[in-house]
Amino acid sequence: MDSAILSLLGAFLLSIIGLFVFIWSSRKGLLVENPKAASVIFARGEIGRVDDPALADAAQDSMQAAALEPGHPLHVADATELQDRIASDQSSAFPVFMFIAFACFWLLLGSLAGLTSSIKLHQPDWLTDQAWLTFGRIRTVHLTAVLYGWISNAALGMMLWLLPRLLRTHLHGAIWAMLGGALINMGIAAAIGAISSGWTDGMEYLEIPWQIAILIFAGFVLVILSVLYTLVNRKVEHLYVSVWYMVAALLWISLLFLVAKLPGVHTGVQQATTNWWYGHNVLGLWFTPVSVGAIYYFLPKIIGRPVRSYNLSILGFWTLAFFYGQVGGHHLIGGPVPGWLTTLSIVQSVMMVIPVVAFSINMGGTLKGRMHLARYSPTLRFMMFGGLMYFASSLQGSLEALRSVNQVAHFTHFTVAHAHLGAYAFVTMVLFGAIYFMMPRVLNWEWPYPKLITLHFWLSAIGIAIYFIGLTIGGWLQGVAMLDAARPFMDSVTLTLPYLKWRTAGGSLMVLGHIVFVGHFLAMALRFGPTRTGAALFWQNNKRELAHGQ
Repeated sequence: MDSAILSLLGAFLLSIIGLFVFIWSSRKGLLVENPKAASVIFARGEIGRVDDPALADAAQDSMQAAALEPGHPLHVADATELQDRIASDQSSAFPVFMFIAFACFWLLLGSLAGLTSSIKLHQPDWLTDQAWLTFGRIRTVHLTAVLYGWISNAALGMMLWLLPRLLRTHLHGAIWAMLGGALINMGIAAAIGAISSGWTDGMEYLEIPWQIAILIFAGFVLVILSVLYTLVNRKVEHLYVSVWYMVAALLWISLLFLVAKLPGVHTGVQQATTNWWYGHNVLGLWFTPVSVGAIYYFLPKIIGRPVRSYNLSILGFWTLAFFYGQVGGHHLIGGPVPGWLTTLSIVQSVMMVIPVVAFSINMGGTLKGRMHLARYSPTLRFMMFGGLMYFASSLQGSLEALRSVNQVAHFTHFTVAHAHLGAYAFVTMVLFGAIYFMMPRVLNWEWPYPKLITLHFWLSAIGIAIYFIGLTIGGWLQGVAMLDAARPFMDSVTLTLPYLKWRTAGGSLMVLGHIVFVGHFLAMALRFGPTRTGAALFWQNNKRELAHGQ
């Protein structure tokens, strides 16, 4: 039995196990609507209070005034629970800062590599004197730096900050998490060096040589140990849905990475099957659950209102776990793989509408009557944008899996546009919002130049809009041209050139936004601007933090 069949069988068995766990949960009443579980992110008396640490005090007061509802007076938050939250933040502050700092570095490096590779698509003779600057290598450097360096580091930092808060305990095994982060980033640096020199494993998203991947896997294992130790020592009765998403995502990515990087196991057609089993699952079972879990925490916390339906949030988690495992096979439609495999993938891709619609209805109900608060809160703006793009990218992905659409879109820039809609417009925008919320708590310092947050949002939002719309139109026209037997292949290349230039224009705005973001982060870390209420690395202002009830 080949490795591809073993991988698919393993994923199927995991889905069956998940189904039985789901049935057990139903019998135990865990899926009954539970307002108490939905409110676990708040201290007693805190519901109704808005919270965005990216805002100065006056702006936060204005947001609070806009959020007040007649007949719902504000209460005083429980001081003991707030103090416990401060202690949780202090315990995770240094590991979180380390991961976010690494993430910012890789974001800049990956962005510049991505812009370089984008320009090369319409100016192929630019920067060709050095082998490491050729398109094949610099684009792979971009993928590795962004997917593993930026998104994974930021996700791990956010996870290590959120879990102690949600579990109402301190971060256990912080030194393990930091050692794991060091190994992960050593592996990323070594991988980028290897790829630049021409040493890769030759599988998309899995270019990192397996000898170097050992470091990254070992790093993830150490972070898992810290997370599970913290989970075991929790002080809460209810596990909030964000904990489900994030802990599961961490276990999923470690298993996916281990199986995909096993040396000498995946060859030939089986290698392609494994490649897309991993390539799609790294988005759906790592980036997506972490980002959805983040929205389920930050969005209700910012607007001071529990999630509308805790049931729907749990339904979204389980249906994501059930249906996503085999989605990647639709990239192999028309390839030398069994027909049942691609058909299974198409069915599961369409079924992904269920968790996406459940999430969207839930967030819409939670935000009802409070969407106007996005005018005040930059963090809420990022979260709302990311949540909307989750709906758009997932719906587009389900349609793209259909054979009639795939026939045109496959092997074109259309799929590149779709990938960026998910990885950037959804995942990255959520991570930006999370960092803007977390860092005042981590560094005990206010974001020094609040207008830069708004500038960053609009540069990123407009940039990805130009990027996505341009490549979507150009990619579809490219696919139509390739299917026309009467037209030479070069027609499908030349007609994309204007759209590739739009891609570079949008990418340039995104890179500029990243420079603003990282520069602002450095200004904050170097203590520019006024002091800020908050706890953690430097927590002299605990009393003021407590008074604000954050």
